[in-house]
Amino acid sequence: MIDIKVYNLPKIIAVSKTFKIDKILPLIDYGHTDFGENKIQEAIEKWTDIKTNNPNIKLHMIGKLQTNKVKSAVKLFDYIHSVDSEKLAKKIADEQAKISKKIKIFIQVNIGDEKQKSGIKKTEVNNLILYCKKNNLDVVGLMCLPPADKNSFFYFNEMKLLNNSFDLPELSMGMSSDYVEASKNLATYVRIGSSIFGERL
Repeated sequence: MIDIKVYNLPKIIAVSKTFKIDKILPLIDYGHTDFGENKIQEAIEKWTDIKTNNPNIKLHMIGKLQTNKVKSAVKLFDYIHSVDSEKLAKKIADEQAKISKKIKIFIQVNIGDEKQKSGIKKTEVNNLILYCKKNNLDVVGLMCLPPADKNSFFYFNEMKLLNNSFDLPELSMGMSSDYVEASKNLATYVRIGSSIFGERL
């Protein structure tokens, strides 16, 4: 059991990607509001009607977002956790302006400097935040996916310090396997899939 006096209590993003809506509805009926998807077309098919009927639901784009999918993403999602370039940021800014919507943005940081992963280097975070703010984007925090084969706590601590240095209110990190370590390092959102819905087929 997590000691609430010691650990931060983050909001849980129920990662519903690949799961059919019949698996998700019980959680919606229970009152959970934050859900995560990583494919635009799947999200549109699953969530368009559900969100219309449940306006309190917040949908989080947690996967890599291609610029040609931004228009659809901006219409449906409330949060985008994977902004990692000026090109993507500008496209989001342009599309949200067209429909007078303000998306909450996380900057994705490649905290482990892994070539195969998306995200920007720690040294590039400041410039991208400034660019986003110049383009009227609401940057609320940073996001990371730490190296899978190393101690997550070390990278989460780095992210905490980096996020604090920009005085950002939110921090998105931690999954089913390491959400406790993320919570200890002041994550405000954790992304939990298999521990809620079971293993994906």
